[in-house]
Amino acid sequence: MTQTTIPKLWLASTSEYRKAILSKLTKNFSCQNPNIDETVHRHELASTLVSRLALAKAQAVAATLSEGLVIGSDQVALFQGAIIGKPHSFDKAIAQLQRFSGHKVQFLTGLAVINVADNSIQQHIEYFDVWFRTLTDSEIIRYVEKEQPLDCAGSFKVEGLGIALFDKLSGDDPNSLIGLPLLKLNHMLINAGYNALIAD
Repeated sequence: MTQTTIPKLWLASTSEYRKAILSKLTKNFSCQNPNIDETVHRHELASTLVSRLALAKAQAVAATLSEGLVIGSDQVALFQGAIIGKPHSFDKAIAQLQRFSGHKVQFLTGLAVINVADNSIQQHIEYFDVWFRTLTDSEIIRYVEKEQPLDCAGSFKVEGLGIALFDKLSGDDPNSLIGLPLLKLNHMLINAGYNALIAD
């Protein structure tokens, strides 16, 4: 009987959030920083942006390998038609949450999987909506002080205290809010010959 070789997994990211999500499927993967330019193109749609950057990240890492499956992902928030990125500062995080208070924000997460062996590509965009409670300034300030969500698109950590900011969540996979749509990724990995239930 011929034994099927299980492909090695590579995550084109050094994000602790994405590493933690992928670890739900398997602990057997490597991470590599894709080091790509993430500048938004003029008039670029949010869906185009996350799809382009997820693929670019995966391609940058795949170019250094001879085999394996490479996972790339990128996320943005969309509020009233505008792309919202990471706040990177305390004041900007507070300003973002003040704008979101009482409103819906849509999150788009681009996902790409490249099979280095045959250079085949799978891509997907995951959509997830969140409705913020009407928040007081003191609630917002205290939240940012507690969780310091400065490197998170939308200025919150849904896996932590950030869940207290919302009235409602709507989408297929809450993992996508943290940066990696795990349900869809699992299907894509199976398509590429990697089944987490039997791989490790």
